[in-house]
Amino acid sequence: MSSTSNKQSQALEPRVLLAASVTVFLWASAFVSIRACADYFSPGALALGRLLSGSLVLVAVLLATRGGLPSRKAWPGIACSGVLWFGGYMVLLNWGEQLVDAGTAAMVVNIGPLVIALLGGWLLKEGFPPMLLAGMAVSFAGAVVVGLSMSGEGESSTLGVLLCLLAALAYGGGVVSQKPALKHATPMQVTTFGCLIGAVVCLPFAGQLVRDLGTAPATATLNVVYLGVFPTALAFSTWAYALSRISAGSLGATTYAVPAVVVLISWIALDEVPGWLTLLGGAVCLAGVAVSRMRRPAARTRAGTAAATPEVAGEAGAEGTEPDGVRTDSGR
Repeated sequence: MSSTSNKQSQALEPRVLLAASVTVFLWASAFVSIRACADYFSPGALALGRLLSGSLVLVAVLLATRGGLPSRKAWPGIACSGVLWFGGYMVLLNWGEQLVDAGTAAMVVNIGPLVIALLGGWLLKEGFPPMLLAGMAVSFAGAVVVGLSMSGEGESSTLGVLLCLLAALAYGGGVVSQKPALKHATPMQVTTFGCLIGAVVCLPFAGQLVRDLGTAPATATLNVVYLGVFPTALAFSTWAYALSRISAGSLGATTYAVPAVVVLISWIALDEVPGWLTLLGGAVCLAGVAVSRMRRPAARTRAGTAAATPEVAGEAGAEGTEPDGVRTDSGR
């Protein structure tokens, strides 16, 4: 049974990595789009427009695939993630980015994966694997370097930093709330109804959205639609798919690659050539993600020893004691 589940897990790994990669790239592109909309849409209006656009796409896909309604047990997690992540996080991030530069915002928001790992280890009983913690420490250091290098000459507002910190907490809490819901509902159901709940939370900004749409240029409006269709509908769906298959802490660590991708997109789209310090920070972010996905050498050694001496494992099983390798693998 254990070998079968391991094979299934290995077979799904490329899909999980692809889903996480799509999420990272699209979320990174969202930073550029948000900055492009900042002069034309207020934080709440931008969040509502993004969520309404995403909800239309998600509901259409759910109906087309006959996804149905999630079970009753999934609703607490869906509701919590909808309020915290889809609603609160987006408003707070939009507001924070109007008061601080993009580098500072990215640095503060990248506290989110730390929140995910800590809450996931505590509330979801995922534990605190040493390699995950080591990788997160490396990636966080890289995120700090990227943030400092991108801060330029702008002064960070205390309120802006506080808003980005609150956004990171909402992001972490939303992910950890979403994880249990995926045991009782499909990724598409969790994403669709979370997005709808977030849109409901942002309905008080409907008047602002109508006014902003009347004055914003077409390019800014298209940016809002892009944010809803791709970084929200598609990226949150690929995120939920990956989250249903690996731990919240491990998946959260992959988002440390976002600052590096932001640098690349800004380089291509905005013709901003990053400095050596920015490139170094991005490389450190990616290195931390790689470290977080590694296994401890000791675990591989024990697994290899158990495989080389099956008779020992058999004797241990006969005595009613599990070999160390089995316990280690099941705990990761």
